[in-house]
Amino acid sequence: MLSRVYSCAVIGLDGVIVEVEVDTGDGLPSMVIVGLPDTAVQESRERVQSAIKNAGLYFPRKRITVNLAPASVRKEGPAYDLPIALGVLIAAGVLPPQAVEGAFVIGELSLDGRVRHARGVLPMAASARASGFKRIFVPQEDAAEAALIPDLEVIPVNSLAALYAHLNGDLLIPPRPPIKPEDVPVIVGTDFREIKGQEHVKRALEVAAAGGHNCLMIGPPGAGKTLLARALPGVLPRLTIDESLDVTRIYSVADALPPDTPLIQNRPFRAPHHTISHAGLVGGGNWPHPGEISLAHRGVLFLDELPEFGPRVLEVMRQPLEDKIVTISRAQGSLTFPANFMLIAAMNPCPCGYFGDSLKPCTCSAGTVTKYQKRISGPLMDRIDIHIEVPRVEYEKLSDRRTGEPSEAVRQRVESARERQRKRFLVQTDNIRLPENTRLENAPTDAPTCNSDMRPAEVRKFCQLDDTGQSLMKTAMNQLQLSARAYHRILKLARTIADLAGSENIGPAHLAEALQYRPRVLQV
Repeated sequence: MLSRVYSCAVIGLDGVIVEVEVDTGDGLPSMVIVGLPDTAVQESRERVQSAIKNAGLYFPRKRITVNLAPASVRKEGPAYDLPIALGVLIAAGVLPPQAVEGAFVIGELSLDGRVRHARGVLPMAASARASGFKRIFVPQEDAAEAALIPDLEVIPVNSLAALYAHLNGDLLIPPRPPIKPEDVPVIVGTDFREIKGQEHVKRALEVAAAGGHNCLMIGPPGAGKTLLARALPGVLPRLTIDESLDVTRIYSVADALPPDTPLIQNRPFRAPHHTISHAGLVGGGNWPHPGEISLAHRGVLFLDELPEFGPRVLEVMRQPLEDKIVTISRAQGSLTFPANFMLIAAMNPCPCGYFGDSLKPCTCSAGTVTKYQKRISGPLMDRIDIHIEVPRVEYEKLSDRRTGEPSEAVRQRVESARERQRKRFLVQTDNIRLPENTRLENAPTDAPTCNSDMRPAEVRKFCQLDDTGQSLMKTAMNQLQLSARAYHRILKLARTIADLAGSENIGPAHLAEALQYRPRVLQV
């Protein structure tokens, strides 16, 4: 007897419908799985057989052939255990074929019949809904994740025996109520008000947040670089619903969703250790999975002790920093992952960390300091818009009981600047004029979303300088020996500073502030 159960494979960040066909026939008792399965899928034979028997159900003593179609798509992971088990039970006549008609099944089985967590449930559920399925059976701990997809009946399953009783009509499992994104709480992290001193660094991070610019902080150990970086997501604009689902899909595929968090509402903050490999940073593997730069999508990638990262690791970031995506090629094909993140890096000025410090003398030789600072290539430094020095905090500021400006106030200014940018880009795209009080949630997909995304055409149109600004920029180009990329980045940064000030035009003061964020040559 032949049975069919529908499941899903995850390729990159998208789901592909998989038809699980199970056929029983005469011959020695065995189970064969075909359809380009990996080792984890091949091992389903033992898990499915033990789970069915330990659930008190009948396992046929026949030759069983399982086909995962389409055969051209590689199948990986144990999420096919539950659909294979249901296919075997239907083929054996234990369950009627109509029991899973129009349904979608995902889940890993333990030997005693319990249903375990599966990776990538959110893109699988989205693919099921897009393909016309109305009902989905998922592991109980993944039900909240699947319930984010509207118009889909989600049945949480904790064991094969419970699912059998549900399909037979003996003991129905109530569906998981849909989850509204606004019901998921937003977690507040480090607040700017708790950080003593460093007002000029907070200002630089506010500018970086307002325009989506990359930033490098240089200073001695203990000055607060890491604390400042961890506070940055709190001043970034709140994620929209589409952005939250976009980020959650990446974390679901990477199996990195925090416990009891079906939807990520906070801007991601990723801080990989400097021993990370380039595959761990940009993604990779025999069949590529998202790396740290994709897990930081729509959020912040923080690289502490930047010169300690391997040169190859740093250089592979150059293309994602420009294109906002990363493409990983293998013999089987290529996969593209999103990588629209803000790079926030921190470093000491020298190996001992105290070069240029006002109190503690540096113990490094001049050659050692120069060699340490040259570990970061010029092309990568050119892609960082803001370079800011973080000095040690004085005792008077540390002991002051007063708190600074809260992150919420800074975030409101950042959101106003971002809204001004979105309106500007939307007007350019659609050739329409909008009233000043109109609020836009999303700009067109082909338009930049913030100033750092501007292309040369937008820079030429929106970053015009007056005569004083032209003179100042010409002098800076000659004295700082700026590249063409640095020239455009300074204009983008000045446009962001003007947006924070509510100015329609870039003034000399805005350009001067943007120029002060360029890297300074340290005298060794």
